[in-house]
Amino acid sequence: MGFSVQVAGKSDVGCVRNNNEDNLGWDTRYGVFVVCDGMGGASAGEVASKLAVDSVLTYFREAANNGAYPPVGEQPQDVSPEAKALASAVHLANEAIHEAASRHAAHKGMGSTIVLAIVHGEMFSIAHVGDSRIYLLRDGELRQLTNDHSLVMEQVRRGLLTRAEAEVSEMQNIIIRALGPESGVEPDLDDQLARDGDLLLLATDGLTKLVNDEKLQHILTSAPTLDSACDLLIDAAKQEGGDDNVTCVLVRIVRQPWYKQLLSKVFSGGGRPKWQNSI
Repeated sequence: MGFSVQVAGKSDVGCVRNNNEDNLGWDTRYGVFVVCDGMGGASAGEVASKLAVDSVLTYFREAANNGAYPPVGEQPQDVSPEAKALASAVHLANEAIHEAASRHAAHKGMGSTIVLAIVHGEMFSIAHVGDSRIYLLRDGELRQLTNDHSLVMEQVRRGLLTRAEAEVSEMQNIIIRALGPESGVEPDLDDQLARDGDLLLLATDGLTKLVNDEKLQHILTSAPTLDSACDLLIDAAKQEGGDDNVTCVLVRIVRQPWYKQLLSKVFSGGGRPKWQNSI
């Protein structure tokens, strides 16, 4: 037996910002999910994050049409083909933002974070650049799967700051790795065995810097539906001031009975792709 997915997502401008620089998207036909947080001022941030989301979903759509994942950029070792595909999609997204920034003066210096996941077979794979995060809720326990590419978290890893100090540091918004600023970028990758009932949370820091892990876990375990969980997560961030855009995507992994697998192969149209520009 394999897995199917249930998904919901939401983005909100928050309580302070005038525009939303976050973007999200997914395509259930290929089990791909992505969240991006743009930066760069004016409209450049939302341009960067949309370029990233579009690049990722286009990569997997074209790969499916061609029957293979085309390698792009430096290929990592010791990970699944799907994780390598995530890396290739990240490289394409980085190229798209970097080139667009070089062509348009108004977009100079724009960039974006990215978190993305793909569910395949008995596994899921993840990739990220920046300080957007992926969490896994399994058996009622919430665990962060990504490590922020931020200055303060690098200081935490080196023992120069405690995590509590990092959470209140004035430098917590300084990102040391992002899509766009450089011609190349190295995503962090991971493969995980999936379990029935696993719930993935992909989120921008507009959520995670305001809502602690305990509160996130409570919402995710108590909400009756994925849609309502997204609403509650957004509301929780806004109740804490909502000083940034807030975006989340929830992906529940569900064991699929053999007869549903057979039907999905017979009727292989799959789910409709989801494209969302959250402005």
